[in-house]
This record gives sequence, structure tokens and C-alpha cells, in this order.
Amino acid sequence: MADITLVAEPGRPTGSRPARRLRAGGRIPAVLYGTGVEPVPVSVGGRELRAALSTPAGLNAVLTLQIDGASYPTMARELQRHPVRGTLQHVDFQVVDLTVETRAEVSISLVGDPVELHRSDGVVDHQLFALTVRARPADIPAHLELDISGLTVGDALRVSDIALPPGVATDLDPETVVVAGQASRVAAEAEAAAEAAPEEGAEAAAPEGEAAPETTQPAGGGEEG
Repeated sequence: MADITLVAEPGRPTGSRPARRLRAGGRIPAVLYGTGVEPVPVSVGGRELRAALSTPAGLNAVLTLQIDGASYPTMARELQRHPVRGTLQHVDFQVVDLTVETRAEVSISLVGDPVELHRSDGVVDHQLFALTVRARPADIPAHLELDISGLTVGDALRVSDIALPPGVATDLDPETVVVAGQASRVAAEAEAAAEAAPEEGAEAAAPEGEAAPETTQPAGGGEEG
């Protein structure tokens, strides 16, 4: 994993008005915290932070935060964004121990072309998009891949089908479905209609045990001799 270093400035004033001034000047308010570290209000360059979080590792990147000559291995844990513009408003940096496992969410990418599924007019139903894993910070993968080339209608691939890299584990139930092969809506509706339609040429039968109606003779139809 590439080493990404951010220089943070300590001693920023807290409050919404000073935070707005920082952002107007191109800096992002932040907090450094972690085991054995007192929370420290800091600020980092907005452009540098965006670049650091734009690597393939995304939010799981290990960022070395430099403050007054001291270096802290961190991960960006809480990002606050503007509700309309989506710009970064605030970030929390958690100090991590590079030798101890931590938890992170890793996205799941589907690879391969499910030829048989397409031939059957089926569709890919992607149900689980990210997997929570346990690993040392430097071992957290940028993403996980699941090959769906053998997927067919009625088939499913589960968490147990994902090949986790060495040093990476998950506590999620291995039977959890990640992706399933489903019949398309048109095909499903056609099949349901075919099952509901009566068989051609079938005749309606009287209910079992019900007697056939009697034939009555019109009144006055005969004389007694």
C-alpha cells in the first residue's frame, strides 16, 4: 500500500463560524483521536485530502498524519459532507495500530460474463454490495471480486464464494447471498400466465358427487286409461 502523508495544522479554533472560515480558505476541519491519544482539533488541506481519499483504497487508505513533527498512522472514519453540494465539511482521523486487526467495509465488484444467464433471458440480482472484513490496516483490500460467469437462472453466489486475500477474514454468515440469477420480469410473467391458463380443449366437469339434473315432463303430457 502506498504511503500517503498529510500535514495537519493543530490549534484550530472550534465552532461553526471558524470552521466556515477554514473551509473558505481551502482547509478542512478535522479531529485526530485514538487509543492513548487525546482528541486534537486540526485542519488539513482540502485538495490534499481529496487526493488522499481518491486512491483505489478509498476510505480504507492508511494516511500518515504529521502534526508538529510527530507522525500518526490513521484512517478516515467519519466524513461529514454538505447536504446539497456534497463537499467535505469535516473529517475524523482515527489513530490505528498497523499490527492489530481493524474492521472495514470493502466493496464487492462483479466480474465475468454470465453467458448462460443471458441466453435464458435472465438478470443479475446484486444483493450485497460491500463486505465488512477484519484485517491489519495495510492488508485491507481496495475491493473484492466475485466471478459470476457461471451464474444461471435460479443460481446464487454467496459470501463463501468470495476469495479473501491472505490475512483478511469476515464474520458475516458464509451463506449470505451476494448475487443471484433471476428470471426477467417478462419471462416470469409469461411463465405465470402459461401456468394459470386452462388446458386447450378441456371440458368443464360437474363437481364430484353431484347428481345430474332430472328431466321433468310437462304437466298434462299424458292421460290415465
